[in-house]
Amino acid sequence: MTADCLLALYDRVAAAPDAIPRLRRFVLDLAVRGKLVPQAPKDEPAQVPPSVAAGTKERSRARGKTEPLSNLPYPLPVTWRWVRIGDQLELLNGMAFKPSDWVPTGIRIVRIQNLNRMDAPFNFCDPKIARERSLIDDGTFLISWSGTPGTSFGAFIWSRGPAVLNQHIFRCDFKTNAFSAEYLRLAINGRLDEMIQKAHGGVGLQHITKGKLESMLIPLPPLAEQHRIVAKVDELMALCDRLEAARATREATRDRLTTASLARLTAPDTDAKTFRIHAHFALDALPALTTRPDQITQLRQTILNLAVRGKLVAQDPADEPASELLKRIAKGKRRMRREIFMIDPKATPYSLPVTWEWASLDQLILAGPQNGISPKPTTREDAPKAVTLTATTSGVFNPAHFKRVEANIHDESDFWLTDGDLLFQGGNTREYVGIAAIYNGPPKSFLFPDLIMKVRVSDLVNLRFVHLAAVSPPARTFLSENASGAQATMPKINQTTLVSLPIPLPPLAEQHRIVAKVDALMALCARLEASLATADTTRTRLLESLLHEALAPVVGNDDRSIPTSSFAVHA
Repeated sequence: MTADCLLALYDRVAAAPDAIPRLRRFVLDLAVRGKLVPQAPKDEPAQVPPSVAAGTKERSRARGKTEPLSNLPYPLPVTWRWVRIGDQLELLNGMAFKPSDWVPTGIRIVRIQNLNRMDAPFNFCDPKIARERSLIDDGTFLISWSGTPGTSFGAFIWSRGPAVLNQHIFRCDFKTNAFSAEYLRLAINGRLDEMIQKAHGGVGLQHITKGKLESMLIPLPPLAEQHRIVAKVDELMALCDRLEAARATREATRDRLTTASLARLTAPDTDAKTFRIHAHFALDALPALTTRPDQITQLRQTILNLAVRGKLVAQDPADEPASELLKRIAKGKRRMRREIFMIDPKATPYSLPVTWEWASLDQLILAGPQNGISPKPTTREDAPKAVTLTATTSGVFNPAHFKRVEANIHDESDFWLTDGDLLFQGGNTREYVGIAAIYNGPPKSFLFPDLIMKVRVSDLVNLRFVHLAAVSPPARTFLSENASGAQATMPKINQTTLVSLPIPLPPLAEQHRIVAKVDALMALCARLEASLATADTTRTRLLESLLHEALAPVVGNDDRSIPTSSFAVHA
């Protein structure tokens, strides 16, 4: 397969998550393999200057080795040569500045972050302490030998005036005139994978030693071809910029369409006929509206929003009104020592269908809220299990998240979770504080911590409906806004806030219908999510396969260059 064939199939892989970054990488790969522009028979073949070759032989004799290069990375055109970085460049490390060297004004100090971030601030030092070998100016060739993969590693041509290098950056003085600086930058950055493989360090900052960097091989084409390669790379990278901008514009347009379409469904005071029109449009446009996982998340929230506003299923006039249900719940509630919190009819969040009623969570529970305990953790495998906050953060109870604790709790204690307990997080980030989950599991298996509150909901209401109302967008907004504490710490809700949570209560029969409908629609969302993941995986695998074939060695000399028209830019 040629590069032209790959680009002809680009539309099939363009939606892969990293298609454009991979395309940029592909252009670089082609450039350093002699596949980006045609070789010209009149070009003088690449030559290693005699002084460099002599120096290489002397070093080889000193090491007791023969000079021929081995383990060449890949085949090159016949007019190209492999050379070592150390034979072309003298690498001069920057200075190890101390904070005490920094002054308000003076000569700028170039650190790693200044290489690829135009907005990164500079530190300054007194010009008198700057070593001459670490001074740079426009056009100086630099190699960052320390950084994070995909960002700071690699070669740069400085273009921001006089400065002095900090350590972890080499100033590179050319030993020969075999390379143009622009092509050499491409050639080194085309071998970043090898640089990263040779680097050592932690997950963050990594380093490559001077010796390993000097021994790295880079491809040397004829000088005239270097200039053609640089011009073609610039042209194709500009087209990649356009592709990226077009994709960003397309995604922004889709986001606006998705937000507007879903917002219409939950708009206040929308009549039934208008709602049906909006609903049909949203369903018809669903494939176009949900092309990313975050859009599926938005769709899930819209479903919950519709559910708690009485817009997800039709109301049945034959259903017993929720007002009668509340009366029965009130009769069945065991006597509580405190006054039951009631919703102020003048301060309801939004209007409800005529058969619905606003109720506080307090009106719907028979026991609680109760906070858990805070025992010391232990490594004993026979110690009781206490769930962690993570067990409920998703809104669905996950028994995999627990810790063993030192606690002697009798079997009848309320600190044990029981099937059907509704759990609320009393403290977490602003995004998750108050998130709720239902415990479905055996009794006396888990304790719950002091940052979780549990309640028992009346058997006269549908527990699943109360839960989905508690995790719906209006409820999440209420709990987040009423949490106390700084954003940077851990906002908390107390029992008073929790029992005052407004719950939109439909008739019991409608509660069952809503839960069934939500389950069906959430299953659809799960299928859409799985379909997106499968499509992304398929596109990514196809892209990988096409790139592999396009970069594979070919028999004979394929001297075709990539035509600019191969890139289709769709706004």
